[in-house]
Amino acid sequence: AARLREYGLESAALKAAAESSKTTAGLLSLYDELGLAQGELANPTIAALIFTAFTKLKPSVDANLRNQLYRAIIEHRIAKPSRLELGLVCVHQAAKEGTELTEAALDEYVGVGQELSEESLADIVRACIAESAAEIDERRYRFPAGKLVRAVLNRNRLAESQLALAEAERQIAARIGPRTAEDNAPPRKPGGSSGNAKKKKNAKGGEGVNGETTSGKRDPTAETEEETLDPFAGIPSTFEARHLDVMVNSEELIADQNRVTGGRVMTRFPPEPNGYLHIGHAKAMFLDFGYARKMGGECVLRFDDTNPETERQEYIDSIEEMVRWLGHEPARVTYSSDYFEKLYELCVELIRRDKAYVCHQTGAEISRDRENMLDSPWRNRPVAESLELFERMRRGMFDEGAATVRMKIDMGHANSAMRDPIAYRIRYVAHPRTGDKWCVYPSYDFTHCLVDSLERITHSLCTLEFEIRRDAYYWLIAALDMYRPFVWEFARLNLERTMVSKRKLLALVREGAVRGWDDPRMPTLLALRRKGVPASAINTFCAQIGVSRASNSIGLHKLDAVIRAQLDNTAKRARAVLRPLAVRISNFPAGTDAIPLTILNHPKDPSMGEHDAAMTPVVFIDRDDFRMTDSKGYYGLAPGKTAMLRGAFAITIHSVVGAEDGKDEPAELIAEYHTELPGGKPPKGVLHWVPCGPPHGFRAEMRLYEPLFMSDDPSAGGTGLPVDGESSGDATQGNLPAKPAWMADLNPNSEAVVSDAMIEAHVHRTARPGDTFQFERVGYFTCDPDSTADRKVFNLTVSLRDSRPKS
Repeated sequence: AARLREYGLESAALKAAAESSKTTAGLLSLYDELGLAQGELANPTIAALIFTAFTKLKPSVDANLRNQLYRAIIEHRIAKPSRLELGLVCVHQAAKEGTELTEAALDEYVGVGQELSEESLADIVRACIAESAAEIDERRYRFPAGKLVRAVLNRNRLAESQLALAEAERQIAARIGPRTAEDNAPPRKPGGSSGNAKKKKNAKGGEGVNGETTSGKRDPTAETEEETLDPFAGIPSTFEARHLDVMVNSEELIADQNRVTGGRVMTRFPPEPNGYLHIGHAKAMFLDFGYARKMGGECVLRFDDTNPETERQEYIDSIEEMVRWLGHEPARVTYSSDYFEKLYELCVELIRRDKAYVCHQTGAEISRDRENMLDSPWRNRPVAESLELFERMRRGMFDEGAATVRMKIDMGHANSAMRDPIAYRIRYVAHPRTGDKWCVYPSYDFTHCLVDSLERITHSLCTLEFEIRRDAYYWLIAALDMYRPFVWEFARLNLERTMVSKRKLLALVREGAVRGWDDPRMPTLLALRRKGVPASAINTFCAQIGVSRASNSIGLHKLDAVIRAQLDNTAKRARAVLRPLAVRISNFPAGTDAIPLTILNHPKDPSMGEHDAAMTPVVFIDRDDFRMTDSKGYYGLAPGKTAMLRGAFAITIHSVVGAEDGKDEPAELIAEYHTELPGGKPPKGVLHWVPCGPPHGFRAEMRLYEPLFMSDDPSAGGTGLPVDGESSGDATQGNLPAKPAWMADLNPNSEAVVSDAMIEAHVHRTARPGDTFQFERVGYFTCDPDSTADRKVFNLTVSLRDSRPKS
């Protein structure tokens, strides 16, 4: 694994490759043959794509075709997974037909140098919607949008599935309007035995841990209503990966479990209170709480507080606040420390059964011997001796590090997590909840599975990096003959240009690269809320990306699309100018300070009301809406040109102050306004504007944001799980190297502060922290807590449209 990591392979791909010595050896040989860079020069994207190609290429593909595909990856002609999938199709087809595949043919098929523009995608989606218009109008939001995605891909294979889905949902919503009560009602189940049989029958179906029927994995673009409506369809009730005999519950255990739970599904969300929750936790919450809600069960919020050095009440309070902000209501709130006495008793019982022992090796010695698969010198000490030593550990008769309790599993096991992991260690630190009662604390590996069982959890969902611990999870529960919850691992949420490592986020805070943990550029839920991201948008995003075991990286534009779609319906419209340019109205009525106007808060939703506005003798437009020289296709203002001020009157520029011959930016424009449209036709240009000065216009600060990092994967080379499930430490404590190398990837343009923007009066008067507006033609902005009564501060929540460059 270490050698693969040198080439840049990481995360789930690294773990998958490391599980097979044959795969590891073959991949290392291939990386070496292809001359992939190592160390700091390694490219994780190339390493991951080569790994995918290596594992997916069929044996029938000859070396020449394989090398063509590998070369396309190395030369960046294939640079993302969707294009690699096209490459695999092309290569496999050539191998099947026995035809020659030229580089040009491969490039043409995978779309080298081609990107489907946002407009082209919208046109294709529009055409596909037209073909299904009658069905969409009839079924409304029950129409399976996945059907449109497949139609889009049939028209243009270069379309991105997720983008096509988002665009399809946007256009469907625009076509049929807001959801109704009927749209939100549960779908009617098909009648008759055949419908029920279809639900139960599935090639991968089977019986769950308590004998329930399961439907297995599904095609995300399948043409049934359930595919679109159920984001939890990927969660099975039986293992799709390694099956372990020890996971099977006896009839007695099942009967006892059902007696206590009534047969209900029980899940849990178990954060460690050593930091602030981030966007990845939002996905975990969505699955834990959502799956329980779907199945009519309950979800427990459990704080995994077994590391007293790192846990603080402020984290506990923040976690509870964020859970409820996202709309989740725990059935109850528990703590692992609630079970300290019971866990101690279970460890004593494990020693009595000769399945655990007290060990005096140092941490370094344990790591060394686990690496070399060597038994501890104390592994076979008498049970009575370990029992006595464990009691002495509890009474505080050993120094920290002088003794641990280790589970006696298998030091020769291929899975390193099974090589006698630590169950208990000594810490002379007061616990936030139990005080000085304990000086021995259980490890993650010991605590997590046992508390799952004690809390009657039926479905223990966790991210894929914990899959390696599944063996130890079930070994311990089986060793104590306790109920075995169903464990299933899903791919964690990886967002491009985003980092969620607590220690690296801490470095950003300490180095002053961000304003704090709630800086709108951070991935924490506190930051997303401050930025103005609606909780409902985060949940919708989690529903759209769904759940699977396939690891991938999701573009930030997909989250932005969801935010944009929701705010389009909910945000009041208002006016703000970021780069004010004064326009003096030369024919403004004498003796008049302002012309009163009334403007709708939302042009598509009159129920959102209206607000008073005013046109003043001097107004501000944005400097980008004026040019000294007009040109075809430009709808802004220029000398002698007319444009409409949105919600007011048309104006025509007749002179410019301070910009002769176009050499300098103008200081002021002189214009006439028209109560009657020139020529009787409205001008094509419609501009946003703000009245000049109090009481009609006010200065404001605008904070404009871009992603915090420049590369898609700034976390390359990040750390993995701590050994034995030990905590990675308090996210606000610990030592960090000065200026880590990954900080060079920070985007210097991630924040731009516009201190002299202008906003209209009603925004200045009414905006409160957390209020979001669409500043027309500018973007969606949310009022920041730094605002005062005299000066408002706004954060850019999301732009009005996807601003990614198009080729």
